[in-house]
Amino acid sequence: MAVASTSSLASQLSGPKSSYSCPHFSGLRPSSLNSISFSTTQSFSQNVDSHLRLSSSQKGCRAVVTMAGSGKFFVGGNWKCNGTKDSISKLISDLNSAKLESDVDVVVAPPFLYIDQVKSSLTDRIEISAQNCWTGKGGAFTGEISVEQLKDLGCKWVILGHSERRHIIGENDEFIGKKAAYALSQNVGVIACIGELLEEREAGKTFDVCFQQLKAFADALPSWDNVVIAYEPVWAIGTGKVATPEQAQEVHAAVRDWLSKNVSAEVASETRIIYGGSANGSNCSDLAKKEDIDGFLVGGASLKGPEFASIVNSVTSKKVAA
Repeated sequence: MAVASTSSLASQLSGPKSSYSCPHFSGLRPSSLNSISFSTTQSFSQNVDSHLRLSSSQKGCRAVVTMAGSGKFFVGGNWKCNGTKDSISKLISDLNSAKLESDVDVVVAPPFLYIDQVKSSLTDRIEISAQNCWTGKGGAFTGEISVEQLKDLGCKWVILGHSERRHIIGENDEFIGKKAAYALSQNVGVIACIGELLEEREAGKTFDVCFQQLKAFADALPSWDNVVIAYEPVWAIGTGKVATPEQAQEVHAAVRDWLSKNVSAEVASETRIIYGGSANGSNCSDLAKKEDIDGFLVGGASLKGPEFASIVNSVTSKKVAA
């Protein structure tokens, strides 16, 4: 799906001004610019109804879910290169016994070696994701895993573009886009990761970096129907440092605005934009309250069943009495 070419940050965020704006936070753009205003569309900026998803579970009281998008809350657990058969059995037991809110899509991504073990014993309430895949069908590609093999094991999702693949393994935008396109062509959903390094944030390049990574996905994808975007500031992954709710919201809002202007208003509304970067049981509620944060991609905390369940259940923080 081709999109309009990415230009300067100022031109990307230019256009008719609206009342929808976010306060400025350092590291997002040059400090000489004091505020950020987003051009918006009727579908999610000027029409309040499209910002709110209604849920009712108690008679006489309805809950308003403060979400700018229309998609269901999504929480993924990325187990990375962690676990043994025994520790994973314990984690599965904890997850199977956890009480999870019903209005959340929940996914876990075990290491490849343990996908079959997890799939065969984990509750069907939680779907399985892989942490990576190859760009096409299998064959003479030593060490790689094909999408067809993932489907054979029951995987419904794959995480692509994670910063550890980008900055440690050396995967570039084009390569990641090819993986995503092929996974979607085989009906496997993509958790598409974007995010900036600390030096890029400090240089005011957060939006430039995220938009470039988004454009690479957009140029390659045949459709956005089964895509979740995960914004993961690299400086916050595994460091214990977390973007403040306001910082995360500002980037999420900018990503949704980019989708609206470069793909379509419909895609901007329907695509879930989740936050990753040291998300845990202590900070998830405050983050979840922000309207453009549609869930989480969780690292270390996903290895602790009760804590991961609490992050899933942070969807309740979006609900306010009305």
